[in-house]
Amino acid sequence: MRKYLLLLLGVATLISCSTKKDYMVRMHTTSGVIEMKLYNETPKHRDNFVKLVNECYFDSLLFHRVIPDFMIQGGDPKSKHAPKGMLLGDGGPNYTVEAEFMPQLHFHKRGALAAAREGDIVNPTKASAASQFYIVWGNVYTKEQLARLKENYKRSTGREINLTPEQEEAYTTIGGTPHLDGEYTVFGEVVSGLEVVDSIQRVKRDRNDRPLKDIRILKTELVKSRTFKFFSF
Repeated sequence: MRKYLLLLLGVATLISCSTKKDYMVRMHTTSGVIEMKLYNETPKHRDNFVKLVNECYFDSLLFHRVIPDFMIQGGDPKSKHAPKGMLLGDGGPNYTVEAEFMPQLHFHKRGALAAAREGDIVNPTKASAASQFYIVWGNVYTKEQLARLKENYKRSTGREINLTPEQEEAYTTIGGTPHLDGEYTVFGEVVSGLEVVDSIQRVKRDRNDRPLKDIRILKTELVKSRTFKFFSF
């Protein structure tokens, strides 16, 4: 019996236990409910978004910029009481979030949650805006269309789009915006309510891409913070 106990004790010392939290955000809008998972691999963006949700920062803000077959954008605090036709998109806290690019792992597939930012000329480090975010819709590409997109992008920017097999599979089945990979930080994804995103991206809008009828974020809440245990030998 003692030998068995010693054996079990020896095995136990080889096992390490770590924990991982999975953050989920529920966003109630005038068009429906969207639930999003935040990635642990982008901790700066995850923690900042959780902080803003806990502060009720997004509550009553608009989706102020909507482009069909591309994305929907929100998070500008100036939109809370913005009159019809007001140009929006430059509001937010007075800090930025360091870029956390990892396009081979988290990329701009349909439903991806990403951070907006200022342009490269004034923002060469590509740091993210603190509160403004967008949810990707994009297009579904054939392999031929994806190849042409790569060629056109290289011709116009001088940079190449290098896609992993997983990215190519997603862009030719689910859809998305591959030319944004490595340019903007993706820090989460929609896990429920993609049909709500679809309905928003198809609304009528003005020449500044603001919806003619306000689409408002009623409330955001952190609905799940589960802890998972991982064992390794």
